[in-house]
Amino acid sequence: MEKMLVQWRNELSEELICDILPFWTAFLGDGVHFAGRIDGRGKAHPEAGKGAVLIARMLWTFSAAYRMTGRPECLDAARKVRELLALRLIDPVYGGVYWEIAPDGDPLCCKKQSYAVGFAIYGLSEYVRATGDPAALDEAVALFGALEEHVWDAARGGYAEALTRDWRPLEDMRLSEKDANTYFSMNTHLHLLEPCANLLRVWPEDRVAEAVRRLLRIHTDRIFDPQAGHLNLFFDAEWQPQGRTVSYGHDIEASWLIVEAADLLGDPQVRAGVGSVSEALARAAAEGVQPDGSLIYEYDPLTGHTDADRHWWVQAEAVVGFFNMYEQTGDAMFLRRSRDVWRYIRTHLLDSANGEWFWSVRADGSVNREDDKAGFWKCPYHNGRMCLELMRRIERLLAEN
Repeated sequence: MEKMLVQWRNELSEELICDILPFWTAFLGDGVHFAGRIDGRGKAHPEAGKGAVLIARMLWTFSAAYRMTGRPECLDAARKVRELLALRLIDPVYGGVYWEIAPDGDPLCCKKQSYAVGFAIYGLSEYVRATGDPAALDEAVALFGALEEHVWDAARGGYAEALTRDWRPLEDMRLSEKDANTYFSMNTHLHLLEPCANLLRVWPEDRVAEAVRRLLRIHTDRIFDPQAGHLNLFFDAEWQPQGRTVSYGHDIEASWLIVEAADLLGDPQVRAGVGSVSEALARAAAEGVQPDGSLIYEYDPLTGHTDADRHWWVQAEAVVGFFNMYEQTGDAMFLRRSRDVWRYIRTHLLDSANGEWFWSVRADGSVNREDDKAGFWKCPYHNGRMCLELMRRIERLLAEN
């Protein structure tokens, strides 16, 4: 067991330091003139806009990597991205962040997508953890204040999906073209929980703790379906589910993120309630595990349609989620699942020739080169965080034993 864990930790460290981080520091370049997109065949697209999600997730990744490894190139990259976010992405008039900026840095799409504001808080708060920068903390706090003032709908008990630049109602609130146009979504609330929990680490104010507490309640009481064991994805303004599609990746990702947030609150009662939901989600997500160890994307029980592609982010979250459940329960089955997904990643998803990971492997086993290698949604956050989380957790297990 100890030998296996040491080897695994070394594999993760090598993947992070020798593959993921070098690809993304090269992608970022000077932090100003980088292309907004590299397609799945390795071609850079300097004409592409730069998305808020990409920028914020790069900031989180470089900051977290510097905090854990102390590597100076990570700090240099984090500083570049933080400057870009502060100078170009934050709206100086209405607050919040733009959804997308043009290649020259001017605003391109000015809507206020709650998901993007959340990731900006996530990146900035991690930068504060890494550097102690008080100006970055002020920026994160201001963005949190904008969420609470403009996005939190107290009457309906949730955070609206999106608003206009000046925080008015928006007809098309979709996060992406594949998403439903609904008032509330699982995805936005899950990725508001992350930043609020991370902000609580560096700014332990009661109102942040209360935001974390109510986001956990939303997950356990509104989003989690106790009959199916899965998360519902989309909801109308009255929190009625719109469809029944199962997202195995979000199930397993949520299973560990809600535990992390509950642990930060330090409330035993909250932690107990979250723990039961977490385990149910991990066991339900395992329905999507394949004989090769991978986790498929989605299943719609209403139509019977299965999307059996193996997306990069789903595999990364499965490694963390199943390992977390092993830590919580001691059930070796979860450890095996986590290890099996990592083996699948190493065998099928790593681009050994060009660095980073492919977007996905299709159901027929072919590599997906149609979707981006880097871009609006393809960022270093899922796979970089997986490496950092597992390295930390394995070190803890080794120390305890």
